[in-house]
Amino acid sequence: MSKTYDWSKDRIQVIMLAGSQALVMSGSSLIMTITALTGAMLANDPALSTLPLAFQFVGMMCASIPASLLMGKIGRRLGFTVGLLIGITSALIAAQGVFTSNFWLFVVGSFGLGVNNSFASYLRFAAAEVVDKDHRPQAISYVMAGGIVAAFLGPWLATHTKEWFEPVLFAGGFVSLAGLYILSMIIIWSVKFRNETINNELHGPARPLLEIAKQPAFITAVLAATMGYGVMSLVMTATPLAMIACGFQFQDAAFIIQWHVVGMFLPSFFTGKLIQKFGILNIILIGTVLNGLCMALALAGVDLMNFWFALVALGVGWNFMFIGGSSLLTQCYRETERSKVQALNDFLVYSTVAAASFSSGAIQNALGWSWVNTVVAVPMILALLSAVWLKALTKKQSVHQASE
Repeated sequence: MSKTYDWSKDRIQVIMLAGSQALVMSGSSLIMTITALTGAMLANDPALSTLPLAFQFVGMMCASIPASLLMGKIGRRLGFTVGLLIGITSALIAAQGVFTSNFWLFVVGSFGLGVNNSFASYLRFAAAEVVDKDHRPQAISYVMAGGIVAAFLGPWLATHTKEWFEPVLFAGGFVSLAGLYILSMIIIWSVKFRNETINNELHGPARPLLEIAKQPAFITAVLAATMGYGVMSLVMTATPLAMIACGFQFQDAAFIIQWHVVGMFLPSFFTGKLIQKFGILNIILIGTVLNGLCMALALAGVDLMNFWFALVALGVGWNFMFIGGSSLLTQCYRETERSKVQALNDFLVYSTVAAASFSSGAIQNALGWSWVNTVVAVPMILALLSAVWLKALTKKQSVHQASE
């Protein structure tokens, strides 16, 4: 692209991708609100209550590599369509599991919903590909901003569809998911994706994946995204269960999740610009500090406002770390390498998220809310040290270049 590039011409495509993301994330927000409670309703053992949500993240993990490689072969439009068709089918399977009180059928449906979410997670990279490299953080940020719709639409649907098929609770929420995914597919088919033919002579041959993964920037990018997302999943998954255990009502849990999602996505309207102004690494570091604040607030008490402040801080911390990590990742690969590098990154992210989701319910039931938040310290220290390390390396390289 030329130096006179005007990204406003491509901003319409980014906004459309943000709309598709908003619908998918509204589904995810709805799932966050009701899946653990639905699991508790269907499971014989309370420790299994978060298993369906954990299997959603397992689905994301398992599909992350195939989804990226498939898109590399058939393109973004058809790739996203495949994911959404899987999502529609899985939403109906999950609903059937609720209707028949079949816990394991519900788990199967949750797994498929995760597969769809894995495909949809590449919307952020698709946005980065329709703009020039200087505007990639903004494009990623704008697409993630679509999630602000999810902060309100998801919990609203969870509350208003809860009794659609009374006396069977929560089935309506999963039926409504299918409608969200159909609307998202319509938008995808309206987006003008760029020509995805990659010229090896122009971009250079693809390097071995291990060579790419050894880059300090790649390591920091992956740690920021994995630790940020893993911590968010661990705490968020346990929150509705912890609140119910503390005597709060379902509506209270839905309210907290709603504001958590606001914290996750509202900053996206300016995260890209903050990255341009202050640098990716500084934004990642602020994200780790916010996650530490979440831990402190959660450990300080179990009043409604403790949950509110902690989950909002958790959401903003996730935003800075995930968008920062995703933006940094785009600097680590050539166009010929993007499918496999994005696949490895998202596989590592959703492997961590799946592990966090599996352990969340067990920790909450066995040890309680305090321990759920105490374990946050270790991954945040790892991410923080990695960002500090890369800052030091970058500064050293700048001094060396200046002296030459």
